Parts: sequence; structure tokens; C-alpha cells
Amino acid sequence: VELVESGGGSVQAGGSLTLSCSVSGDTLDDVCVSWFRQAPGKVRDGVAAISLAGTPTYYHDSVEGRFTISRDISKNTVSLQMDNLNPEDGATYYCAATYPYRRLGIRRCHETPQESNIIYWGQGSQVSVST
Repeated sequence: VELVESGGGSVQAGGSLTLSCSVSGDTLDDVCVSWFRQAPGKVRDGVAAISLAGTPTYYHDSVEGRFTISRDISKNTVSLQMDNLNPEDGATYYCAATYPYRRLGIRRCHETPQESNIIYWGQGSQVSVST
């Protein structure tokens, strides 16, 4: 599986950006995709995750109500729409993927993204937010 990100950049506080993650090597029906971010000097944190059915399953408290994760099956891409950005959102954003686990015969994605579960990483996209 290869993950290629696009859409990073610089915006002023209150602005918006959309990150896209193009997935190749497998379909979105078979891999669990999430977004992480890492600011300088800080640990990498999960930001958002989406289920195999295309339902958002997780948003970090700090982005709830401002970020939206979605997917386009026809393009095999997962997007992160980021609105009302603030300087604390400035970081390198990573698309991440792993395989679902099976419970009671059903394939599931971990609802909360964790680094220890991630197998594939995108190259990282820089997001800068100025005041």
C-alpha cells in the first residue's frame, strides 16, 4: 500500500485547507485510513479516522467541529477538510493506513487511531497557520 498526500500549505488563522490522501495497492474497503499530525517537539497524535463503511469514527478533541474526514471510493482517496484553522493546528500531517481486525466475524477498524497499529505512512504534508 502506498499513500500519497497533497494539499498542505500556509493559511491565516480562520482559514481552511483540505488534505488529500491517495491510496494505491489496496482499496478503501480493505484498509483503515486515519490522519495524524506532529508539531515540532511534540509527539505524533491521531487527528481523525474513518471506518471501512466511510463513517468518521474519531476526531481529536482539539479539532472536533472544525475538521471533517471523508472518502471518495471512486478515486480511492481520503480527505481531511480543515476549517477555522488556528496556529495550534500547524504541524506536519500524515495519512496513515493499516488493516482491519476481525471481531465476531466482522472486519473493523480501530476507532481511535494509534501509532502502534499503523503499517503504512504517507510522506507528510506541512500545514502552517499564521496569526
